[in-house]
Amino acid sequence: MNLTSLSSPMPAYDLRALDVDPKGLARAAALLGTVLNPALDCRYLTWLYAENPGGAAVGFNAFDGEMLAAHYAAIPIAGFLDGRLEKGLLSLNTATHAAHQGKGLFPRLAERTFARAAEAGFGFVIGVANARSTRGFTEKLGFQLVAPLDVQIGIGGVEPNSGQGSYSYAPYRTDEAIAWRLRRPGARYVAGKRHGEVQDVLAQVSRWGLSTCLDRIPAHLAEALTPARVLSPFRLTIGLDRSARRRGVLVSVPDRLKPSPLNLIFRDLSGTPRTLDADHVRWTLFDFDAY
Repeated sequence: MNLTSLSSPMPAYDLRALDVDPKGLARAAALLGTVLNPALDCRYLTWLYAENPGGAAVGFNAFDGEMLAAHYAAIPIAGFLDGRLEKGLLSLNTATHAAHQGKGLFPRLAERTFARAAEAGFGFVIGVANARSTRGFTEKLGFQLVAPLDVQIGIGGVEPNSGQGSYSYAPYRTDEAIAWRLRRPGARYVAGKRHGEVQDVLAQVSRWGLSTCLDRIPAHLAEALTPARVLSPFRLTIGLDRSARRRGVLVSVPDRLKPSPLNLIFRDLSGTPRTLDADHVRWTLFDFDAY
């Protein structure tokens, strides 16, 4: 008899590496759909976890027998850190079944994920956490709270800095990765204003015609999108880029009016205590799956 297990309140969960076969995706979709959002269905997870040209999702599941008790997953991305191109992970979905909450499963699954990712050569994890989950990432998993994302509304837009080397962090996107992002199930993106060789990608965010610009992408890739019809001239912008130039009139939305303030978080996986300078980070709605 194992006396240690008798004295421990922690059930003997079976931690298994994430699989993205149909059975694994169906299990994850059922849990995520129950705990987080019914829209996180199998079709969406197949796109997100299995079809990403950067590689399959990395993560771990906790099982109680054959019941999926908890889930954590991140997907491969690439970005420039201080001008150096590295592969990293975008932290995404975490969910624990109601019957298994309070057991410390999320940090266990996340640490297993990050250890495996570091062994595979991933240099960092970055993501967006809401106000409720930020504390778990920073206090239990050692993430840096880089900064709250800026949320602005008005007439005009944001023109990014053209130099990647001037950023502490900036995304790197291949044409294949951009095309995959545009295929997000259920999304209705439209092509906005063209600016030379790049073009705005818009998403409608309210029934009153308010739209947001996810980012600017190469114009030849935007050709696959439907041209934007006449929309409200007001735009919602969400992201972090303090070196960008604001065009028009944009007003910051106070935290009290936001459904849930969003925070950019970062953790180094390279073995060095790297952090990001919030004044030199480029992060847009195109870099995470809010719309």
